Parts: sequence; C-alpha cells; structure tokens
Amino acid sequence: MKLQLALDRLNWETCFALVEDTSDAIDIIEIGTGVIKEYGMEIVRQMRKAFPRHTLLADMKICDAGKHEARQAFAAGADIATVMAFAPAATIAETLSVASQEGKEMMVDLLGVDKTEQVKALKEQGVSFVGLHLGKDEQQHKQLGQGLFQLVEGTGLKTAIAGGVTVESLPVILPYRPDVIIVGSGVTKAEKPKEAAMHIKKRMIASSG
Repeated sequence: MKLQLALDRLNWETCFALVEDTSDAIDIIEIGTGVIKEYGMEIVRQMRKAFPRHTLLADMKICDAGKHEARQAFAAGADIATVMAFAPAATIAETLSVASQEGKEMMVDLLGVDKTEQVKALKEQGVSFVGLHLGKDEQQHKQLGQGLFQLVEGTGLKTAIAGGVTVESLPVILPYRPDVIIVGSGVTKAEKPKEAAMHIKKRMIASSG
C-alpha cells in the first residue's frame, strides 16, 4: 500500500512546507483540485521540480475535454491525473489514450457512484485504476466503510480510498488492502504533520505483515 498526501484548501507556501515535512513518509503527492484552481498548473510544475522522486498526482477531476486536460496535467509533470466516473465515456476514453501515449496513469474518481455495475462498465472501457471517494460534503453524514469497498469487490481494479481518512479510521480500511490510502486533513491539520504521516505509514506497513 502507498500513502498519498492530499493537499487541499491550502496556500502555496503551506503545500510545499507540508510535503517537505512529510516527504519521508509519503509516496504520492496530490495537488488537490482547489489548489490547482487557485494556482494553475504552475504549482504542479514547481512541485515536480521540488520533489522529483515522488509520484505526483494532479486531481484535475476531468469532466470534459479529456485529451486537452490530461495533456495539461502530464505536461506539467504529473504522473497521474484524475477523471470523473460520471464523465462521458468518450471523455474517459480520451484521457486513457493520452495516458497510454505518455506512459502515465489515469485514476477514475468514483465520487457519486453507488453500483458495482457502473464500476464493471468502467473496467470494460479499459479503466484499471479507480478512486473510492467519500466527498468532503458527504463526510458530514456518512463514514468510510464496507459499502464503498463493495463497489470494487471482485473487479481486480487498482484501488485508492479517500474521504476523511484518519488514524482512527485505519482499522476499517486496512483489512480491504487498497493499493493507495489518501490522507488529507488527517495529516495537514495535525499538530505535528510529520509524526501523523509517519504513524499512518507505520500502521500500513505493519498491516502488510
């Protein structure tokens, strides 16, 4: 399992300071959608320069213009970009095509998806990596749990999990063995972000036996 740090609702300086602080514990740096909207692709480019050894994900949440926006992300230095599961099939196909050409990867964000049939249809399209996602607004009313993981059960898809992940929620998540665990405020709002990230990573490693 890999640990992904989600940088959301943060300013430029804080983003770089947090990655510097936690770099030994994290595997993937995620430039969140709101941060990209605030600073554009330049923050992706500069993060790539500052941390060349980490995998870099641009959370583009592509809904249309798949070819153009995927190319934007990869040209800026992202290794992975995101496209929404509810985007038109043609848009998803365009992003997958660009990723294949560039030797990069697309993650399909399953925000709002609640049926396994929808996930199987994505796999038939050629999707190989999906993100189980409990949205920020939904976190007020729901919790991470079995229901999300049931969406990908038996599909064989590479899976990431995001949405209010904390040290406390790890016992619920770890038995499902997602490929990527995405943590945002559980680290970024911690009193000691480095210690929080290290603790989560150690728990992940310990669960791997």
